[in-house]
Amino acid sequence: MDVQALIAGGGIGGLAAALACARAGWDVRLYERAPEFTEVGAGVQLGPNVVKVLHGWGLADALAGVAAFPDRLEVRSATTCQTLGNLRLGSLMQQRYGAPYATVHRADLHGLLLTAVQQAGVHLKLNHILTQFSQNPQAVTVQSQDDPPVEGDVLVGADGLWSPVRQWLLGDGPPRATGHLAYRAMLRQDDLPQALRSSQITAWLGPKLHVVQYPVRGGDWLNVVGIVEGQAQDDPGNWDQRTDGAGLHAALAGSCTPLQALVRAVPEWRLWALCDRPPMQGAYQHALGRVALLGDAAHPMRPYLAQGAGMAIEDAAELGRVLAQALDPALDVPTMLNRYALNRWQRNARVQARAIRNGQVFHASGVVRWGRDTSMKLLGERLIDLPWLYGGP
Repeated sequence: MDVQALIAGGGIGGLAAALACARAGWDVRLYERAPEFTEVGAGVQLGPNVVKVLHGWGLADALAGVAAFPDRLEVRSATTCQTLGNLRLGSLMQQRYGAPYATVHRADLHGLLLTAVQQAGVHLKLNHILTQFSQNPQAVTVQSQDDPPVEGDVLVGADGLWSPVRQWLLGDGPPRATGHLAYRAMLRQDDLPQALRSSQITAWLGPKLHVVQYPVRGGDWLNVVGIVEGQAQDDPGNWDQRTDGAGLHAALAGSCTPLQALVRAVPEWRLWALCDRPPMQGAYQHALGRVALLGDAAHPMRPYLAQGAGMAIEDAAELGRVLAQALDPALDVPTMLNRYALNRWQRNARVQARAIRNGQVFHASGVVRWGRDTSMKLLGERLIDLPWLYGGP
């Protein structure tokens, strides 16, 4: 039985979906609107729930060649520099959840997925802007700007936060601004003073802000992200802008010396206005008929659980699993996509909701901040570890 999947979007989620579908025995065509594959210069944290998926796809060696594997996550006060809590990573994650905790440059993760889909025989269509789709009980058809219509059995909208496929399918409007701004930078560790280099993940929590740092590219580079509360001055769709970081410096005026030294070491920042959607309300937001949504197209989330890319990869794994069953002529594709949606939406909604809550906890002030710090000191690892998340769906 010949079946064809059409994938909209060539980012991490789209490539993961293409790989999962190809591994499930489908013929896959991936449409990317850009003239070439690129990824932004930012880091990604991959919990053991995500690393396990990549390992299952045969990508363990490729990931080990580009990632860092920190031995702990340390939470510190941005104002006093005091350590509030620690979570052991490294061998503990491997023993507890069956895979390590990894940190990786987005471009490196994207690159290893791209190599894998090329090796899997996925048809890659660059510079293709899809303009609409239509579906009936037998097929789904996509139209692009310059080519004749193409018919397939499934369309996967993995086209990101501002997903056109989502709007054609659900028509529920644009994502919402969160009121948070992210400043991101990548630093070569050899260029930093010894005191600023790091092989671990450190999260600095302060009133209405936090900063996270962790190694990537085998530890050669340090990824730094500072998130503050504030509104974007420009169109939120213009999500990647250069900046001198003046807003971040101003927000950190009362922070401790080591944190200020780290931030001052960054010569240039990239600025993102963070957007999301409310937690998913039902399976219909993941799939309808022969069209499925995946990753940010389905459930854009705040970065306070470090699981945005992770949930897209988990989505892809589940999509591949159910579509492998669709090769059985007795099982129809819409039923399989509905099963994918039912199996994913509640977990994604939980991660979305927990990420919102974490942002409130990270940025707390006053009595709430005191309670957070006290609880973290008393409970430590028991509070920071997340078995429901890292153990997988």
